[in-house]
Amino acid sequence: MTAPTVITDYHLHLRPDDIAARAEDHFTPENIARYAEAAAAAGVTDLGCAEHMYRFTEALSVWRHPFWDEWALDDIDRYCEVVAASPIKLGIEADYVLGAEERLDALLSPRPFEYVVGSVHFIGDKSLDTEEYTVWDGGSDPDEVWRRYFETLAHAARAGLFDILAHPDLVKVWGRAGRLPSRDPRLFYEPAIEAIAESGIAVEISTAGLRKGVGEIYPAPAFMEMCVEAGAAFALSSDAHEPGQIGFEYEQALRFLDRFGVTELAVFEGRERRLEPRPAAPGPQGAESRP
Repeated sequence: MTAPTVITDYHLHLRPDDIAARAEDHFTPENIARYAEAAAAAGVTDLGCAEHMYRFTEALSVWRHPFWDEWALDDIDRYCEVVAASPIKLGIEADYVLGAEERLDALLSPRPFEYVVGSVHFIGDKSLDTEEYTVWDGGSDPDEVWRRYFETLAHAARAGLFDILAHPDLVKVWGRAGRLPSRDPRLFYEPAIEAIAESGIAVEISTAGLRKGVGEIYPAPAFMEMCVEAGAAFALSSDAHEPGQIGFEYEQALRFLDRFGVTELAVFEGRERRLEPRPAAPGPQGAESRP
């Protein structure tokens, strides 16, 4: 008898990246039902929401930055209440800020999250993936940006605050455009890989990169190979910002996992992780891609 398989999508947002998209319009049973229906149609069997922490006023107790000051408009406990009462799992995407670990723990630990997705969007006070406050000003040295990013990611992995490390090579988000390092990227990955191995944090396989300028899955194949060698566990997500993005390009993601011999996905309940089998990619391509 074949064991049942699981397909997760734990990193999604119930509202679009629009400052006018408010909680009262998107944190609703009706909107959650739209996402659940889209997940079922996409073959996703385990669905969870991880709303951006910086969109809640409580995040300002963790870090003050003009970007957060502008976007922190909603109440985190109302979000928790609505999602916890729904058929999908309650998570959050929490930004790692170096030096703010205790304040972040005070925000996260009292609340009933099934899992916490940790992400690095800022190096110091400069943003990696927005045009505003960008780290990529005219004088940026890509080697230095990549070095600092992966060192910060290593701190995030070791912080003990997160269950999943989101889009782990986000620094590549813009693609080439003079923003790739001059040296082999594997040299920059090493601090993060060591921290992933030591901490046991799950690494996110995110298809969101296929929608970005870089045009590839997070993480890059070389990063993925190093993670597999380090014994990492993996979580699969789309980083959807609308129902139609649930399970985005999952056939490609499954082929990617096949390529590296990854046969299980991380599943979370009550901040506890277990590994469950996942299906191979459908069709001949999936069968041929196994090593």
